[in-house]
Amino acid sequence: MSLMADPPGADRLSVRVRRGTSAWHDAAQRSGFLDALAAGRLGWEAYADLTAQHWFVYEALESAATTMADDPVVATFLFPELRRLPSLEADLRFLYGANWLDQATALPATTVYCTRLRDVAFRAATGFVAHQYTRYIGDLSGGQYLGPAIARAYGLPSPDGHRFFHFAGVEPASFKAHYRGLLDGVPWSYPQQNEFIAEVAEAYRLNIGVLTELHHKWS
Repeated sequence: MSLMADPPGADRLSVRVRRGTSAWHDAAQRSGFLDALAAGRLGWEAYADLTAQHWFVYEALESAATTMADDPVVATFLFPELRRLPSLEADLRFLYGANWLDQATALPATTVYCTRLRDVAFRAATGFVAHQYTRYIGDLSGGQYLGPAIARAYGLPSPDGHRFFHFAGVEPASFKAHYRGLLDGVPWSYPQQNEFIAEVAEAYRLNIGVLTELHHKWS
């Protein structure tokens, strides 16, 4: 009896990470909270709260990008057009007003998420790229459906209140293909690749924790 060989390219990091984290990715996609938002079944305050939680996460992640910018691997993955903090802050000003920072409060699950980011993304390229990959590739995937759905559900004028989902000058499919090509070229050892894949799974788990807490709070 012959064993079926892996398809060509199965050892590429971009393939390994998708295969190794598919269960976590699928679980994140099944968020009842995001489904309820997209359908307009929750008050606008629930969407504003999600936006606030995003701000805390991206503040940590984009601070890590600044700290790690001299790392040769991290430098390969730094794209100014991906930065979300300016868009999030504009959204929060629209949703909460000028004193938005006084009203934005990190949920316990968000605090755990940010603590993990500060533990791993500021110290090692594997940690930084894992969290960057999970956030931005997700934003350029499901986020491209979620943003317009939320705008329709809550009557948000374009682009006020949902700038977070707009990536000026970025074509999602082309960018994701380019990003995966960069992943495949990273000179990491197999153990480092495994560390990266494990941290992507952890990032998905942490994100699910935030969404679950939001669901319990607003449903």
